[in-house]
Amino acid sequence: MEYKDTLLMPKTDFPMRGNLPKREPELQAKWEEMNIYQKVQERTKERPLFVLHDGPPYANGDIHMGHALNKVLKDFIVRYKSMSGYSAPYVPGWDTHGLPIEQALTNKGVKRKEMTVAEFRKLCAEYAYEQVDSQREQFMRLGVRGDWFNPYITLEPRYEAQQIKVFGDMAKKGYIYKGLKPVYWSPSSESALAEAEIEYQDKRSPSIYVGFDVKDGKNVLEAGTKMIIWTTTPWTIPANLGIAVHKDLDYVVVNENGQKYVVAKELLENVTSELEWENPSIEKTVKGSELERITTKHPLYERESLVILGEHVTTDSGTGCVHTAPGHGEDDFLVGKQYGLEVLCPVDDKGVMTAEAPGFEGMFYDEANKPITQKLEEAGALLKLKFITHSYPHDWRTKKPVIFRATAQWFASIDKFRKELLDAVKETKWVPAWGETRLFNMVRDRGDWCISRQRAWGVPIPVFYAENGDSIITDETIEHVSQLFREHGSNVWFEKEAKDLLPEGFTHPGSPNGKFTKEQDIMDVWFDSGSSHQAVLEERSDLQRPADLYLEGSDQYRGWFNSSLTTGVAVTGKAPYKGVLSHGFALDGDGRKMSKSLGNVIVPAKVMKQLGADILRLWVASVDYQADVRVSDPILKQVAEVYRKIRNTFRFLLGNLADFDPTKDKVAYENLREVDQYMLVKLNDLVKHVHDSYENYEFASIYHAVNNFCTLDLSSFYLDFAKDVLYIEATDNPERRAMQTVLHEALVVLAKLLSPILSHTTDEVWPYIPGVAEESVQLTDMPEVKDLPDSEALVKKWDRFLDLRDDVLKALEEARNEKVIGKSLTAYVRLYVNGSTKELLESISENLKQLFIVSGFEIAGAVDEAPEHALKLDNASIVVEKADGETCERCWVVTPDVGQDPAHPTLCPRCAEVVKENYSHLA
Repeated sequence: MEYKDTLLMPKTDFPMRGNLPKREPELQAKWEEMNIYQKVQERTKERPLFVLHDGPPYANGDIHMGHALNKVLKDFIVRYKSMSGYSAPYVPGWDTHGLPIEQALTNKGVKRKEMTVAEFRKLCAEYAYEQVDSQREQFMRLGVRGDWFNPYITLEPRYEAQQIKVFGDMAKKGYIYKGLKPVYWSPSSESALAEAEIEYQDKRSPSIYVGFDVKDGKNVLEAGTKMIIWTTTPWTIPANLGIAVHKDLDYVVVNENGQKYVVAKELLENVTSELEWENPSIEKTVKGSELERITTKHPLYERESLVILGEHVTTDSGTGCVHTAPGHGEDDFLVGKQYGLEVLCPVDDKGVMTAEAPGFEGMFYDEANKPITQKLEEAGALLKLKFITHSYPHDWRTKKPVIFRATAQWFASIDKFRKELLDAVKETKWVPAWGETRLFNMVRDRGDWCISRQRAWGVPIPVFYAENGDSIITDETIEHVSQLFREHGSNVWFEKEAKDLLPEGFTHPGSPNGKFTKEQDIMDVWFDSGSSHQAVLEERSDLQRPADLYLEGSDQYRGWFNSSLTTGVAVTGKAPYKGVLSHGFALDGDGRKMSKSLGNVIVPAKVMKQLGADILRLWVASVDYQADVRVSDPILKQVAEVYRKIRNTFRFLLGNLADFDPTKDKVAYENLREVDQYMLVKLNDLVKHVHDSYENYEFASIYHAVNNFCTLDLSSFYLDFAKDVLYIEATDNPERRAMQTVLHEALVVLAKLLSPILSHTTDEVWPYIPGVAEESVQLTDMPEVKDLPDSEALVKKWDRFLDLRDDVLKALEEARNEKVIGKSLTAYVRLYVNGSTKELLESISENLKQLFIVSGFEIAGAVDEAPEHALKLDNASIVVEKADGETCERCWVVTPDVGQDPAHPTLCPRCAEVVKENYSHLA
């Protein structure tokens, strides 16, 4: 007889190697065939809704690691919620308007000037849909479950129709107005920008000190005294109409070489150093308030610059006398308005100086710096020129500098409902908590939102103009335009004349001849995406407003979180979300931003091709995503190692359940041995911990807890000694069935707990599990936390035993190193322990030799009776010797009893008994 044929070795068809790049697409094809998203929604349809509202990624280019991080985090939450008492629909979305798509077409050789706006917009839409298709495929490859073929897309007619309604609602409440104001203007994009579209980069600029001669000193200053201003934008000097001072600051008149100058007293030392004055003497000190309405001569033109008072003047830098050009700065504009200053803006859409800047017409603003500085020098007004590198606003898309430029724009007034916005921020749950402070401060400090853009590809601002110039925004026109957009899409705005876009028979007192024109500007794309609470949550019957959660990168505090809050509160009086969760950016292994030039870009598609989506998903679970996260090949390799351990655990559990039928063989909890009950308590603790972690969005905690359970509780302890029962005993041995009961429970629980994270692997495991009825683990619920009797006492007892076992394992390792023994089954262990440890060991009814995986074991005495050569450890003194006897050919235990049964001379009595009773037919 071949005794190896009598061993119940693990058997399973579940493959050891994941081969995820090949297997995952097969699983995804199966999900598509069975329509898994619909099946999950059908199963959970009677449950309360949990809506995670997807922030729309921009439809341009392949997805990057930031996209992958974001979508996978969302998938964890949605999958968990659908397995824990909720109906959790997930409707993905895309942002499809704006400059990058216009730019992409231009780069492909599309000649926009040679076609109508409507024709160009059709090409933009086609390109956007191509990008949506490409990104959808990549997101689905990540294993993200959602309503992928019924997403929301901001260019869709139904979306645009609702966006028009949001605009109309805000206009009706008086929140929308048109005004001439300085806004961020991007000459490279030829469009106004919102604050969210600005990023700061270093720029080298000329720094100049300029003297303005006093013309009428109002009996405070003498004519010819120079008031000194400082600026880093010489190109704005032609637009200067004033000099601002602070009413409460002290200003000094100083004499340097016979010339008198005015600067703030606090800044005199700094100005003296900058202008390299040798010995300035203070002749007079006056309050800023005394300088009001003094006139100075513009250094380049025959006009006056008025001295005005402004609260924005500080002594942080400069001279305390602030160059004021109302057409080029927000503070300048506001203070200039109080004094009736003109809003002069001698720069056009392309950033080129106009005829309103005589002598510099036709020059690009940045190139005008040098000739303007030269003219100032010729006029004797330039006191100092040097170059500085400073942080300067740039267009986040073209990466080129922006300017402040006064233009007629449409604005959403923030002031009119700022308090409601701030209240809504406070009522929202923020994770991390600092998100509340961040958005609160942004809303508190922000100016009005410039919502108009001078581009072609976007949703038109639905405003008509009467013959007398009146703006027309009424309930009737908004409803009509919204309906037109729902039927035909917003291209209709560019295909038809104004009269054809108005309701039939529409009249207006400002148009006696019945003639109307329409607005040509489009809306800021943040208004597009910020309207999604209305265009998606309200529009679709399977969703609801407010959403339970918005989850995006931390850059969206100034972006989508902000614009959604603004439109949401404006329309409904409340935030469109109950909770906001933000994540950091994906960086390389050294914490650097990924860039092609550095060659440190990790591409999701490549990771999935080499390792599989589940490795990428497990990486997402492993990181502290609320801060910036690192990813590199070595990091992914470590994650793949953890994945391998988890997969091997699944395989070992499956292998040892080949002959287990839970309907017949499962042992009731009260009939299990203590050690088996202990493992179920540990498993129950894991269930509770994982539930709490999912609820708090702490996925790294799940990653570590599951990894520890698989490697420490199972692999290093329970599964390690279980082999002696599972392989050796007869099929129906009560101890074996008890252990299989634990293994089966652990397998089902782990598959469910990990389903949101390892979505492919757990679905691959599921059909191999004996006794499961559902066709996918996704169609099950999370395991519930059980109320197991006396669990605390059980854990306390067995945790103590495991501490002692650790000591025994250390002693065995030392004995192995000293060649006293080979494998642990060749060892005989004598323990010298104190009273409480002796009581512990005597209270354990399980086979202690089996638990320690040795062939012989005895409690040999008290700790102080241990021989000199005993290994003294925390819980015991231990002597390890070579076990006496022969090695059983079947179980490898060393015992003097081998051969007691003459029919089986190479077996121990236990094995001989099992073979005789169960395998006599093999003889």
